[in-house]
Amino acid sequence: MADYRAPTEEQMFVLETVADLTELAGLPGFEDATPALAAQILAESARLAQEAFAPLNAIGDREGARFSDGAVTLPDGFAQAYRDYSAAGWNGLSADPAHGGQGLPFVLSVAVQEQFTAANMAFSLCPMLTLSAVEALQAHGDEAMKALYLPKLISGEWTGTMLLTEPQAGSDVGALRTSATPAGDGSYRIRGQKIFITWGEHELADNILHFVLARLPDAPAGSKGISLFLVPKYLLDAQGRPGARNDVRAIAIEHKMGIHASPTCTMQLGESGDCVGWLIGAPHGGLAAMFTMMNHARINVGNQGVAIAERAWQDARAYAQERVQFGPIIGHADVRRMLMTMHSLTQAARAIVYANAAAVDRAHKESDPERRAYWKRRADLLTPISKAWATDAGIEVTSLAIQVHGGAGFIEETGVARHYRDARIAAIYEGTNGIQAMDLAGRKLRLDNGTAMGELEGAIARDVACWRDGGARAKLEAALAMLGRARAAMLAHDPTGLGAAASPFLALCGGVVGGWLLGRQAEQAAARLERGEGDPAFLRARQASADFFLTQRLPLALAQIAAIEAAAEQIACI
Repeated sequence: MADYRAPTEEQMFVLETVADLTELAGLPGFEDATPALAAQILAESARLAQEAFAPLNAIGDREGARFSDGAVTLPDGFAQAYRDYSAAGWNGLSADPAHGGQGLPFVLSVAVQEQFTAANMAFSLCPMLTLSAVEALQAHGDEAMKALYLPKLISGEWTGTMLLTEPQAGSDVGALRTSATPAGDGSYRIRGQKIFITWGEHELADNILHFVLARLPDAPAGSKGISLFLVPKYLLDAQGRPGARNDVRAIAIEHKMGIHASPTCTMQLGESGDCVGWLIGAPHGGLAAMFTMMNHARINVGNQGVAIAERAWQDARAYAQERVQFGPIIGHADVRRMLMTMHSLTQAARAIVYANAAAVDRAHKESDPERRAYWKRRADLLTPISKAWATDAGIEVTSLAIQVHGGAGFIEETGVARHYRDARIAAIYEGTNGIQAMDLAGRKLRLDNGTAMGELEGAIARDVACWRDGGARAKLEAALAMLGRARAAMLAHDPTGLGAAASPFLALCGGVVGGWLLGRQAEQAAARLERGEGDPAFLRARQASADFFLTQRLPLALAQIAAIEAAAEQIACI
């Protein structure tokens, strides 16, 4: 297996051409986010990802997280790597400077996290959940709570988790039973059980802050009766330091297909009746608060699809260059087709996720309220596409990596099968990809009478009209026409038809958006070549990837129109 090398040149190109980093640096608070600083940051995070996280990947997969007497033990080296990560300040890259963050754009944090995730996906889940916890607390915590907890989360000294799922309440969050009873002193006593809790127990940090969904005694039924609580593993003493152990404990960890070094815990809260928590936000407003955390996490999960695809692509290309069968197999046309498929899917997924993250940045930082609303609609629309399309791409790319390796890919010792096993979970957690498709088709498509989709289609049309590559322009114009046809079909469906067509519709949307963003990069590459800027080989490779995607992958996405327009009765016999 090849050593992981962070694709910093490609990441910078996407930050500049898709995220418009130079424009972001012109927004209030982002003045320091210049391309020069971004390049320095990515170079430094790449060093830690390559030297500290990547060497632990195979060890973590082989040894996994181990559970005994309520404690989780991780393989040697994990604790030191996490200390190095926290000490360097990576957790606070995009966090509020008022609480110790650096205040840089979210999209730059996404690029950094891509590197750590590609190096070691199971390990990266720990800081990923903490970043989402920071987002939720910044948005919904009161000032005292933020002052007490945010600096430690931002520094990485403490980590965060999301306690949502219960045995009877997975996607149906409204069915949860965990209770929260007022204690009379501003705190609550939490009681219940949560399952599938990522990094719910470990010893890498001094404390773990659990963000727990529970019901107050007077809560209405369903999702409208859910509140969000902060439940620390260790209660804080008078100096704000971890003190007595709270009554929240792991009672088991799961034995999983992949991400073996990520402890996925069953958590028991209040077994002795003394699990202490504090309300975050308004009573019964927990779902809205949790969605702040989840939407942040969904973009980062989409980023996992990008990262694991990048790692698998690097390994497959290296193997194809070395493996000899009638000559190096990279010389065989079908192998090259697979490698180009992997590379173009990875690049399209990266472009979608970075565009999504940059839209989040603009939604927060634009000075004009109408512009902030515009970019919020764009971010909301792209989030289910990022999460689902990019993670589906990660699964396809890691599967192709096994195929490129042939029989060796099916053998664990080569390591490439690990990427496929790790990638598979990303389509499931943080809302299955089917739920993402329903969110896109059932909610985001219809918000404000379809304003967000109309704005996106308009932005694509205006951009494409300026392209000098007539062939690419024609392909995207035809794709936009098909997207409009698909949108009309979705709006005409009844609820059953909508559900049946939702996943094909998301696949079509992802293909069109990915094709647009790759074509946009190809146009920028051509302009740089004309000006004599940059590495010609790198820029021509960007053009080749876009041409391949528009020729071979975009038509597959557009073919989803048949499923989108099909009658719902086709699924009635199941």
